[in-house]
Amino acid sequence: MIIQAIEVKRISVPLKKPFKTALRTVNSLESVLVKITCDNGMVGWGEASATVVITGDSIESIESAIMNTMKPQLIGLNLLAYERVFQTLHQSMVGNTSAKAAVDIALYDLISQRAGMPLYQFLGGYRDQLETDYTVSVNSPKEMGEDAAAYLNQGFNVLKIKVGKDNIEDDILRIQEIRKSVGNQVKIRLDANQGWNVKEAVQSIRKMEDMGLGIELIEQPVKAHDLEGLKRVTDSVDTPIMADESVFSPAQALQVLQNRAADMINIKLMKAGGIFKAQLINQLAEEHGIPCMVGSMIESRLAVSAAAHFAASKKNITRFDFDAPLMLLHDGIDGAVTYDGRVMTMPDAPGLGIRSIRLWEGEE
Repeated sequence: MIIQAIEVKRISVPLKKPFKTALRTVNSLESVLVKITCDNGMVGWGEASATVVITGDSIESIESAIMNTMKPQLIGLNLLAYERVFQTLHQSMVGNTSAKAAVDIALYDLISQRAGMPLYQFLGGYRDQLETDYTVSVNSPKEMGEDAAAYLNQGFNVLKIKVGKDNIEDDILRIQEIRKSVGNQVKIRLDANQGWNVKEAVQSIRKMEDMGLGIELIEQPVKAHDLEGLKRVTDSVDTPIMADESVFSPAQALQVLQNRAADMINIKLMKAGGIFKAQLINQLAEEHGIPCMVGSMIESRLAVSAAAHFAASKKNITRFDFDAPLMLLHDGIDGAVTYDGRVMTMPDAPGLGIRSIRLWEGEE
């Protein structure tokens, strides 16, 4: 099963509504698709989204990393010795985790196809269905309340609320309006995307606790590099704190875990460089008694399916943030993981379960 060809293609898909966080506003999905073909005719698919404010990876850098650095080192390798292939991939260059993730996803698609198993079963097969949350972008309190009510009416019972863009008082007004709109039947998670400092985070979280707003958890309240600050927040509040941008690699995860700097970790394939390293992060977390969530950037159903296969395979992954494909104006993927409202079902077909990629052909 020799790697024979590696190809890439840029895609752009409009969003139904702008996606706004403390770090950026996104109007369309911008990503690179990867197609890997082996000498036996098997094809594997991968995807990397460009999220420069988080990963530092642009469309141009992703394409260049794959075609000019990774491809020359991977062509001719035998995927039946896949440990060697993944070691080669991750040692090919420093950083560039999104590019690595795209190639990693395509390789796992191929390996699990060769095994004749859906990828989630190949990786462990713990469950075959997931329930995703839905993200409410940061806007005015009124608009966020209306959006939250709309998502509740669509069947979503867990909402991830973006905060951290303005001041703390505005964030609290946003949460109050959302809670008023959806009542107490919905779980609310907050994601500050590094938008607060330590004192702001502690004061605001304590205030929300005193107000009884019922916050399930809070993601990345402070800057990614500030592990001491993250730990101070975690130690100072009752609400569980989740590390996101602070954890790209297994080594960074170990730092967070050893210092008990967070109560949970959010794993994303685009940060970890794909499933190979993501599994190590989850295993480290599990050994330290820390549960994980798996999420995504703004990605198509291709990359999100890979993340969902990984998440479904592991017991320690208990929360799922896979709403990105639902935000797109069109899909362009046949097969793979399917949605029925908030419920995601893993495919029975081998690999990612993809039948065709209309986006590769330039079709919607």
